[in-house]
Amino acid sequence: MSAGQRSRTRRITFLVALAVFAQESTWNFYESQVPPLLREHISSAGVVGLLMGMDNLLGIFIQPWIGNRSDRTRTSWGRRMPYLVVGMPIAAALFVIIPHTSASLPLLIVTMFMYALVANTFKPIAEALVPDFIAPERRSRANAAVKIASSLTAVVAAAISIFLVDNHLSIAFAIPAVIMLLSVAVLAATVRDSQSPAYQAAVAEGLEVQHAERKEPRVRDTFFEILGDTDRSRLLLLVAIFLFGSAWAASRSLMTPYGTEALDMSRGAAGGLTLPSGIAFIVAAYPAAVLAERYGRLRVMAIGMSVFAAAMVLGTIVPTPAGATVALCVAAAGATCFLVNAVVVLWNLAPSARVFGTYAGMYTVGWAGGGFVGPALVGAMVDVTGWPLMLLDIAVVAALAIIVVVRISALQRRTALTVAT
Repeated sequence: MSAGQRSRTRRITFLVALAVFAQESTWNFYESQVPPLLREHISSAGVVGLLMGMDNLLGIFIQPWIGNRSDRTRTSWGRRMPYLVVGMPIAAALFVIIPHTSASLPLLIVTMFMYALVANTFKPIAEALVPDFIAPERRSRANAAVKIASSLTAVVAAAISIFLVDNHLSIAFAIPAVIMLLSVAVLAATVRDSQSPAYQAAVAEGLEVQHAERKEPRVRDTFFEILGDTDRSRLLLLVAIFLFGSAWAASRSLMTPYGTEALDMSRGAAGGLTLPSGIAFIVAAYPAAVLAERYGRLRVMAIGMSVFAAAMVLGTIVPTPAGATVALCVAAAGATCFLVNAVVVLWNLAPSARVFGTYAGMYTVGWAGGGFVGPALVGAMVDVTGWPLMLLDIAVVAALAIIVVVRISALQRRTALTVAT
């Protein structure tokens, strides 16, 4: 790769990371501080988890559709940016309103629904810019930068929780919204994804398809193609994404009530439990990409998930704020191996640049499905076993995901042997 190409790759990687930073700046704070607002009205952890998973339920339906729609969009600005520039400011405005509706449970739920509805319309779009601009062999490193940006928002959310939530809740909600507005302003001024290699390839391929009188692939076409493929790697990968997404979402959405109920912490202090783990995620993200390129993405994913599960067991054994903090740090470092590489494996299995957005949508369907089921499932387990065993409940869910990834590795090895012979 020439110096000019490296410079362009670094530039677009930074800008894509900024796009993800913009959208995640509100999501992380949402997951941290909306559960306590619900707990003021609802005592059941399972019901709180169910309501916190509502945005992910919406994502299951919205995200693959919007990803596919962006694949088929053709403008001078590109196929992704129009959705980001329109959706982000609306989502920021709705996010600011959330704490002002907390006195009424129905009004709070309606506001949560509206925010989740709008935010889901652009959630998969930003990440789809990675395969649009970045070559396959560099996507893990680029996605590591994207995940670092996402983790930085977790650090920001935790810091806001510690310093502002207990005394200035409305201001605390306003800060992530302002971050989103500033970030999208930079994106609007600098990114034209109509210049991306994937966009240009999709346009060229689309012209060929039109000449052959075939239609652009839709979500259901892609889904049935994956479902009917004799090679189950893509389908199993989506299952693994769902399962590990369940474990990860539960470890984030339920951590504040876990801190208050099991560790006897204040709401603000409990909201800050994830701050050190956000730093651990940042430190581990790039090495996770490099190791994956050297030793294989699936192998590194399985090892990292095992570290995550073991850390949850450690946190159960040492039920103190310090023990939980250490466990979350180790877990976050392990989780990076999955979060950095899983979507890259899926992108690289895509048959064409025309469906990168659809595949990003498929990834987020799996992740959003886990985000919906995970908090509710683990919350229901907590209703039975109690808050002190919540981390162990999460470890059980993560173990199921590990089994699936190991199975994918076995299938890939078998396919490679078949091709070799």
